[in-house]
Amino acid sequence: MQVPKYTRILLKISGEALIGDCIYGIDTKIMDNIADQIKEVIEMGLEIAVVIGGGNFWRGVSASANGMDRTTADYIGMLATVMNAVGLQDSLEKKGISTRVQSSITMQQIAEPFIRRRALRHLEKKRVVIFAGGTGNPYFSTDTAAALRALEINAEIIFKATKVDGVYNKDPKKFIDAKKYDSLTFMEVLNKDLRILDSTAISLCLENNLPIVVFDITKPGNIKGVILGNKIGTLVTKG
Repeated sequence: MQVPKYTRILLKISGEALIGDCIYGIDTKIMDNIADQIKEVIEMGLEIAVVIGGGNFWRGVSASANGMDRTTADYIGMLATVMNAVGLQDSLEKKGISTRVQSSITMQQIAEPFIRRRALRHLEKKRVVIFAGGTGNPYFSTDTAAALRALEINAEIIFKATKVDGVYNKDPKKFIDAKKYDSLTFMEVLNKDLRILDSTAISLCLENNLPIVVFDITKPGNIKGVILGNKIGTLVTKG
C-alpha cells in the first residue's frame, strides 16, 4: 500500500481550469471532477487548502490594458475568485466534505474573514479551507496568494492545477516539438521565463524552500497520484 508523501497541501486552481467546454464561467463537470479528487485526498487523512483564481470570469490585467484603472480591475478579479470559491464549496459539500471559505475581503454573509489560526483549526478538523479574494490587495495575483497562504498554514507543497500535464519549454498546443520538464529548479523557472507562477510567488517559494508540482487536474485521480509520489506533472524545487 502506498503511503502519502505529504500531510498538508495547498492546491492552487486557476480560474481558466474551470471553464471546460464553456465559453466562460464554470463547467459543472470540471468542478465535480475537482471535488471528487479533493474528496479522495480527504479520505486519505490529508489536510487540504485551496486557493482559486478568477480568470474564468475576469482578468484584471487584461481589463487594465484596455483602459480600466488597474486597482479597480484587480478588485473585480477578487470578487470573481469568491464566486469560484463558493461554487467549489457547494460541490464539495454535496459530496459530504465539510468546507469553509475564507475571504481576504470582508463578505460576512457568504465567507469567513481570513484568520490564520482559524484556518489552521479547520484544517486540523479535516475541513477543506478555500481561500478567496487573493491577497486582498491589487497588483498581486492569486499565484502570490497561493504562495503566501501556503507558507502561513505551513503547507508542505503547492499543487498548481492546470489543463496541461506539466511545464513545457513552449506551448505544447501550438508546437509539436515542445519539450516537457520532469523537474526544474526555481532559478531555472525564472531564468527561462516559464511563468508557471508569477515571479513574486516563485521568489517566495524559493526563499522558503516550498516545492511546487504543476500537473493536469482535468485527469481524474491526478491529485491522489501526486500525493502518493507518482511521476505526474513537473516538480519544481530549490535544487
